[in-house]
Amino acid sequence: LLSGAIDYIAGELGLTLDQALAFQKRHGARFDIAFKPGLVYEHVDLNLDNPLLRDRRVRQALLAAIDREAVARQLFEGRQPVAHSFVNPLDRVAEPGVQRHGFDPARAQALLEEAGFRPGADGIRVDAAGRRLSLELGTTAGNRSREAVQQVLQNQWRRVGVEIRIRNEPPRVIIGETKRRRAFPALAMYAWSSSPDGGPRNQLHSGSIPTAANNFSGQNYPGFADAELDGLVDALETELDFERRKALWARIQAIYARELPALPLFFSAAAFVVPRWLSGLEPTGHQPPSSLRLAHWRARPC
Repeated sequence: LLSGAIDYIAGELGLTLDQALAFQKRHGARFDIAFKPGLVYEHVDLNLDNPLLRDRRVRQALLAAIDREAVARQLFEGRQPVAHSFVNPLDRVAEPGVQRHGFDPARAQALLEEAGFRPGADGIRVDAAGRRLSLELGTTAGNRSREAVQQVLQNQWRRVGVEIRIRNEPPRVIIGETKRRRAFPALAMYAWSSSPDGGPRNQLHSGSIPTAANNFSGQNYPGFADAELDGLVDALETELDFERRKALWARIQAIYARELPALPLFFSAAAFVVPRWLSGLEPTGHQPPSSLRLAHWRARPC
């Protein structure tokens, strides 16, 4: 790009956000750099087979203990918006009134108390059975952005009495084996993409929980099972009326926000590095390549 061998880096397949932010500081005067949040949902899955995570009050406490706005501001210069649901606001079925779990350490501690976890001698909470609230958090090794977020989560959760042990693996291992077989013991941080108004069967329906019996198919890695939500997903796939579909989606998002089988973090932003002579390029945040709108591109006179 700097040598002129290529003119444009597309956001859907180019620089990572940290690379783009560093590039903007050094070479921003030579290029127009656009950051567009899209349908990539960064989150922490919780393995609901873990007895420490079965109580939704613990899951809600974990989310309330994270200052996601500060993380977005300090690590990503505010380019990645905080996610309050797995459905991006760009999607027409997004529910604006979905329950939000803002940063509230006092509420997090109260929820942990209600769930039976009291501070131990070393500050880490312990339940009546003597189990320490100690959890393993894994992500893709070598991803600097995720590893930075990991460190923040570890520190912020420690303040409310939750111990985090970090164990990262190469992407091919954590994605191809650990997640697929639900072999992470507690927490796994990664991202997945959604399609506009695309049903969440593969991520949320109980029939999509990977097991040895189904050859580990499906992406419901938390192991979340909710009869009402299963029925809503089934109904969504046969309902054609948009207003009724929207009502089904609203209820799905409400259950997700209450139960928190995963902790929503951010909607990842893609960075488009555009030469100053090019106009008409429109980053949309949706999945199709930006070159599909090539007919709208124009070269400004030099």
